[in-house]
Amino acid sequence: MIQFKTIDGLLLRDMAVAGTALLERNREAVDALNVFPVPDGDTGTNMTLTMQSATREINSKEFLRADEAANALAKGALRGARGNSGVITSQLLRGFAKSLNGVDKITPVQFAAALAKGAEMAYKAVMKPKEGTILTVARVVAEDAQKQASRDPEDFDKLFSVILKSGEAILKKTPDMLPALKQAGVVDSGGRGLMLIYQGYAAVLRGEDISLTETGMENDFSAASDDCHDLTRDLTYTYCVNFTLSHFREDCDEHDLDSFRRRLNRIGDNVTVSGDLTQAKVHVHTDNPGSAMEYGIELAELSEIRVDNLAAMKRELEAQNAPEEAPAEPEAPAEAAPEKKYGFVAVSLGAGFSQFFQDLNVDRIVEGGQTMNPAVDDLLGAVNQVPAECVFILPNNGNVIFAANQAAELSKKDVRVIPTKNVAMGIAAAIAFQNDLPVDENVRRMEEASQHVKTGTVTYAIRDSEYNGIQIRQGDIIGLHNGQIEFSGSSVRDVVMDMMKSIVTEDDELITVYFGADVSEEDAKSLAAEIEAEYDFCDVECHNGGQPLYYYLISVE
Repeated sequence: MIQFKTIDGLLLRDMAVAGTALLERNREAVDALNVFPVPDGDTGTNMTLTMQSATREINSKEFLRADEAANALAKGALRGARGNSGVITSQLLRGFAKSLNGVDKITPVQFAAALAKGAEMAYKAVMKPKEGTILTVARVVAEDAQKQASRDPEDFDKLFSVILKSGEAILKKTPDMLPALKQAGVVDSGGRGLMLIYQGYAAVLRGEDISLTETGMENDFSAASDDCHDLTRDLTYTYCVNFTLSHFREDCDEHDLDSFRRRLNRIGDNVTVSGDLTQAKVHVHTDNPGSAMEYGIELAELSEIRVDNLAAMKRELEAQNAPEEAPAEPEAPAEAAPEKKYGFVAVSLGAGFSQFFQDLNVDRIVEGGQTMNPAVDDLLGAVNQVPAECVFILPNNGNVIFAANQAAELSKKDVRVIPTKNVAMGIAAAIAFQNDLPVDENVRRMEEASQHVKTGTVTYAIRDSEYNGIQIRQGDIIGLHNGQIEFSGSSVRDVVMDMMKSIVTEDDELITVYFGADVSEEDAKSLAAEIEAEYDFCDVECHNGGQPLYYYLISVE
């Protein structure tokens, strides 16, 4: 039972510390909720590091006022924000703080309003917000919290009961909103991370030991429905129809059910009619949901009717998150005076790749990438240390682009982010740069060059999964073509050679094999020689990338 009527700065600090601790305790479990079964899923890690930066800031002094404590949280979160999930978390805290300007002690009404402002700012920070993510969880929780606060404006106990109940309910629905979650059989990892933070808040207000807090994570891996669609392929029909038949006509028999199946097969595919004349479950993909249900009505009563628009789900799956707005509140590190027109910052993990970028005259290397996303503050510090008027950032990882854009907004320099999703794209972009060209022309050239590179990466699966129709078992070797899992097997060599068949065309001229920290130079050169023999119309190079977890990164141009 929560007895507090208001929350001051010291209590808010204790809530944030507890939320961070609970998130840290369950970090690996949140990481495991990432859709891809690859070993560098890092939502839990990124959110934890972001919140740890926030709590360091709020612990730097005793903030008695709530608004001062909230601003410290927001400032620390922004500086330490890592990855898309961490940046969104920082935006939630930023909006929370903005709503509390001038507030000494937070009432339930003000707390709910601050949650709503946080959700609003997080949505604005993403160009194409997706439902079924941490954004949805934050928004729905805030909406329900505001309704509850309006009913009981002085009751924190009821408010947090609603916050936790609402969050768990919407989190369980996330697989129905995002096909990729449904296919993987998990709830949204960012949404779960946010709920852990809120659960930590509630534990402090209730005087509970967070080591005894029930997180509700036991069902996170079974939240998806049985009907998983492969939306990466071309669709034959638009709608997925499910319903239950019961209370059949007295004169119905098994022949009628067989006839029903045949009629469904004439208007669609993926037909399943399971059960008997007591009850039967029906599933079909079709362009005529009404006809499917009319056929059913001729036999029995319909219930549990559900119609999903597969085309809309496919469009949502293909939509790309892209950052737009970034905050500009914290003070930036000291800037180096410009000594030249252009400079570069590149994100790299692995001694070999870092050396490549140094050889290409990249000014600052920020360590990070697949296994550890750099913070906004890391990128901003690197940018400001480059003595150039215009600085190009090569994020070299899709999960770093958001943070790179935030750093660009925070810097007073002219900063351009080239949205490279891996180091091979970053190397191609750096090679395309010409010092005597205008800024916009260089941006065009580098983006074009990076997009021209086809990439394949090989790693191992950390759990059983199904992706793109491929059955994957824990420990399998998996190959990703341009970031999508397309190959699985028991041999690194076999997966690489199968993957090359899909990547290399007769128009290609250069294949570059970058081997990782867990691969010997002898094995890498042997594999490169086999690739060269198979694709003798291409030049093949072999280099030590030194990257962890990924056996090979192969670029084709």
